[in-house]
Formats: sequence, structure tokens, C-alpha cells
Amino acid sequence: MGVIGVQLVVSLLMATLMQRLAPHYSIGRWLLCNGSLFRYKHPSDEELRALAGKQKHKVKRDRRQNGMTETKPERVPKDINLCLEAKPITPLDALVLRYFLDYLWLMDFVLYATLVYIFTEAYYSLLPVQGEVNVGVLWCLLTLAFSIKVLFSLMTHYFRTEEGGERSVCLTFAFLFVLIAMLVLVVREDYLEFGLEPGFANLYENVEVFLKQQGVDIWPYSISRLVFKLVIVGLSSFIGACLTFPGLRLSQTHLDALKMTADKPLIQILLQANFLSPIIVLLLWVKPITRDFVMKTPLGKEQMQLMSDTTYNTVRLWIIIMLCALRLTVTRYHLQAYLNLAEKGVDLMKKEAGNIPMIEIQRKVSRVFCYLCVVTMQYLGPVILLLHSTLLLKVLGDYSWGFYPESPQVSPSLDVTSEFSGTAPNEEERYEVTVSRIKAFLSTIFHIFTPLFYRGLFSFLTWWLAACQVVTNLFGLYFHQYMVTS
Repeated sequence: MGVIGVQLVVSLLMATLMQRLAPHYSIGRWLLCNGSLFRYKHPSDEELRALAGKQKHKVKRDRRQNGMTETKPERVPKDINLCLEAKPITPLDALVLRYFLDYLWLMDFVLYATLVYIFTEAYYSLLPVQGEVNVGVLWCLLTLAFSIKVLFSLMTHYFRTEEGGERSVCLTFAFLFVLIAMLVLVVREDYLEFGLEPGFANLYENVEVFLKQQGVDIWPYSISRLVFKLVIVGLSSFIGACLTFPGLRLSQTHLDALKMTADKPLIQILLQANFLSPIIVLLLWVKPITRDFVMKTPLGKEQMQLMSDTTYNTVRLWIIIMLCALRLTVTRYHLQAYLNLAEKGVDLMKKEAGNIPMIEIQRKVSRVFCYLCVVTMQYLGPVILLLHSTLLLKVLGDYSWGFYPESPQVSPSLDVTSEFSGTAPNEEERYEVTVSRIKAFLSTIFHIFTPLFYRGLFSFLTWWLAACQVVTNLFGLYFHQYMVTS
């Protein structure tokens, strides 16, 4: 059997469908332009003049010292009776959005990557597979890389802003997450059950055996462990910096969505549950609160075990999947709450005294809609990272969804020998040699990076993604609810 086999065909098919169908059917375009989101049109000059009771504006020019003239902007009172017109977002309207193409490509790729992952899971559960690479893992890894790239590009957009303090906020939270990550890494496994310590010990042992076979010495365990921890801290700080403004934005849209749905108690319950969902993910890895509770539930003088370790691992995966689905369910309310900022800004303007240029009113309204894709990626980016990190934890950590018992996948064979029929191999024999070498390389990788290591790495990554959201969400909630309104 080939290295990839039927999975390669499915991957090529998905890549072709994504390229062919994206211009016509896009999940990202549907999310914004399905008729459920309404944007506010900025008023024209004639509408503002009519509300202000003015006639047609006579152009006035201000002559400067160098002989150049500048047209003075026309001004209207701030307290005019301005009511914005709401209309559904159309695909033509969405073309003017910032980062629209990046948003479409990311959403489409996430959809097809998830479909490939579902296929590979069904493929491995229904057929006895040996010696094949799980292509769903590669698609999930690419999804994580592309999502972080998009969030990093949005963060660099804030860094290019000279005023507003966004650069200082990112740097401050980056240093804060360095401290938090160092504190988390010194917590014992009895409290936070990531499995990083046994996972790294297993990795070090495998690498040591491999390097000794190659005649290469390895660093001492203490130095290697310190370098590994420093790499984890640096990666954690970078991820936390990328998730800073998405967390602050989520807290703002959460408060606005609660006000928008004041007459819908069921929707408010879902919004509150969505906001608290990262805290639930955090508690899933706190051993005394979760695993020890379900494993050692007191029943009189005895202790009753509610579920086994395998069942608990499966339940934990499904809880995260359901929380991610909840985040996707209430997407529309958060995005509409953001779009309502245009009307909110106009209402606040009406309470002020004085005059304002008409162009400033139009910019105030149109700027909200132009950054809709940025807000959407900030809202969906963290949940995409959390979802696909959980999917990787399941596959690479050798867990189960509960539909079938856990059965570790067989690694490719270490046998790399190939017999030729003559002195010069033909094309078929060259292909067999290439396949055997690839299998040998993959087998070496699989023997070095074992499920024990992946369990520790992706457990920490999944937990850290939720921790970053908790920190930024709570800070944003305090900032928008107390500091902004004060």
C-alpha cells in the first residue's frame, strides 16, 4: 500500500473543490451575506443638509501662504435628528471590507480541512489501516498555522498605528503571558494534568537512543528540559499576544449583544455560556476539580468511580467540541452587536454640543462596516485554533471519540531494503525504493514523537488557548464595563 493511498486522492479532491467552488459557494461569504446581518448606510450630504435645515453648500476656500487653496469642510450640528438606514449585507457590499479575501480564504480552508479530518477519522475507524500517514493531521496543522498567521497580521495592523496605545497593549499582554506561562509550567502534574513532564522525558529518551545510533552526543537532560520550557514559554507569549485584541473585542461584543437581546432570555443564556466556555475548558485539566472528582466521588463511607480514564478523556474532547459549536451558534449576535456600534456612535454624538464636519459623520458610520471582516476573524480565530488543537490532541494523542475502542495506528515499517531484478533498477523499482525510504523516515519520526509526547504538548496548547481567552476576556469585560463608561 502507498504511503498515503486513498487519503491523497481525497486531499487532492478537496483542494480542487476549494479552488473551483470558492468563487461561487463560500462559507465565509454566506456567513456575512445570508441576510441575517444588517449594516447601516452612512447619510449623504443632501440628507445631512436637509436635517440641518441648510441650503445647497457654497464652496468656501481658504487661501494659504504658499498660494494653495483648501476647501473648508461643511459642518452640521451634532444634535441633528439623524436616523441611520439599515439594510442586509450583500456580496457586492462585502467587496469593500478590509481583509475580505484573507477572511474568505481562511474560512473556506477551515471548512475543507474539517471535512478531510472527518473523512480520515471515518476511514481509520472502518478500515484496518497500516503504514499510512493521517492526512487529516496535516490539514489541521495547516489550519493552526494559517489561523495564527491571520491573527498575527491583524496584530501587526495595530502595531502600525501610531496613536491609540494598541502597540503598548500588545507588548504588555505579551510580557504578562510570559509570567503566566512560567507560573503554569512550574505547577505539578497533580494539579494541572498536561503530561508535559512525562511527554518530554519520553521524547528525550527516544532522541537519545536515535542520536547514539548516529554517533552524536545529546545535551544533558536538565539543559534540554530548560530549553524545551523556554520554547514553550516563548510560543505561549506569542499566542497570547495574537489573542489579546480578539479577547478584548469579544468582551465588547458580548456586552453589546446582551443589551441587544434584552428581551430574549434564552439567547442571553447562550451568550453567557459562550462567554464562560473558556473557563470550563480550563477546569477540565485541573485534576482535583474534574478528574479526581469523577474518579473518587464520595458515596457514604466509600468512593464511587463515575467513569474510567478513557471515558473521561473522551468526554473532555466532546465537551470542547460542543463549546466550540456554541461559539459558532451565537456568531450572528456578536457580529450584529458590532455593526450596531454605528448607530450607537451616532446616538452618543447627538448628546454632544457644537458642530461636526459631515465627512466625519460619514466616516464614523462607514468605518464600522469596513472592519467587519477583521472583527469576524477576531471572533472566529480563537475558536478555530481551539477546535483544531482538540482534533490534533485526539489523533496524535491516540484518544477515542467513544464510538469504537482506542486502537493505536501502526507506524510504517523500518525495513528500507529493496531488491532489484538487475544491475539497473527500472521505474517501478525506483518507486518502491522511494516509498520504502519515506516509510523509514516516517517510522523514525513516529518512534521519536510518541502519543505520550503529543498528549502533553497539545493538552497544554488547548488549555493555553482557553487561558489566553479567559485573561483577555475578563480584562476586556472590566475595561468596557467600568473604565470606558466612567
